[in-house]
Amino acid sequence: MRPGSDDLAATVGGDAGLAAWLRLTLVPGVGGETRRTLLKAFGLPEAIFAASRSSIAGVIGSETADRLLGHDCAAAVDAALAWASEPGNHLLTLADPAYPQSLLSSDDPPVLLYAKGRIEILQRPMLAVVGSRNATAQGERDAEAFSQALGKAGLTVVSGLALGIDAAAHRGALAGSAGTVAIIGTGADRLYPARNEALAREIVADGVILSEFPLGTPALAANFPRRNRIIAGLGLGCLVVEAAPRSGSLITARLAAEAGREVFAIPGSIHSPLSRGCHQLIRQGAKLVESAQDILEELRWTPPKASAPTSKKVGDGDTAMAQDPQEERVLTALGAAPCDLDTLAQRSGLTPAALLAMLLPMELAGRVATLPGGLYQRLHS
Repeated sequence: MRPGSDDLAATVGGDAGLAAWLRLTLVPGVGGETRRTLLKAFGLPEAIFAASRSSIAGVIGSETADRLLGHDCAAAVDAALAWASEPGNHLLTLADPAYPQSLLSSDDPPVLLYAKGRIEILQRPMLAVVGSRNATAQGERDAEAFSQALGKAGLTVVSGLALGIDAAAHRGALAGSAGTVAIIGTGADRLYPARNEALAREIVADGVILSEFPLGTPALAANFPRRNRIIAGLGLGCLVVEAAPRSGSLITARLAAEAGREVFAIPGSIHSPLSRGCHQLIRQGAKLVESAQDILEELRWTPPKASAPTSKKVGDGDTAMAQDPQEERVLTALGAAPCDLDTLAQRSGLTPAALLAMLLPMELAGRVATLPGGLYQRLHS
């Protein structure tokens, strides 16, 4: 959130707390796993930097402790705080309630995200749509049409703002009604590729752009595969429209599968190099889809309604909410104690992707709560 907001002040201690989060993420050579290890050991970043060197070294080793405590990143911290004070810019930490909840259950959630746009969209159910930068005209039309249909059904489309399939997916989602999320491989104050500048402005107005990289980070080749794990982690599933073998899109699909998300692929001509990646995924177990409806059915997705239906009990003047049998199945599987997604899937017989599609609306309805560590808690009997 922007510095100065009440929610942020309560969560991370205002600007001072946020500065500590930034300091933790701006030290070169201290990666995400080390940061999370420190947070687990000490709590919030302010407690980390208030601890003794020997205490920190006992957790991450002397060399890394010296690197963490010896690096001067004050100027970078000030620049990030100034950036976040501008309208529409936000800094989201793991402790921030606005942080996308779907990422918390992933293996490598970023400790801090730079966001531009409507961050409330990050709590909506999403589906990743990815594919080749050198897409065919038909591939771009498919990506746009699928994304528009998914958006109209209430699924926010997440992609990578690259040329080709990514850009088409964002365009289609903007024509829908659920917005779109773009994960970029540069700093949030930079745009790559420049040809998507106008599209990026539209996304900021009706969606959100996210980056885990510090401000000023240029377009480095190594950063783009890394951002793919965020695309995979945000979505209930991942649709690959066109992809060559050994492409970045296949990396995203693999990461989605490893995270328990559904993987979908659109088949193509056996003579097209850009169909081979999709056919490879289908041979490995991805769902072959010919329409957006195929995806919605696989996810058991029910488009959100403007208002919840009510029904009268026979012989009773009280109004009761209509109960969804699938939701009751999930609540029964949850039981009285918190449990993780894998355990819930095993108990309920539903796939993790289907459960994620159901749990957010149930949370918004006050029937379940998300707890730290990717746990879910039943709220109502």
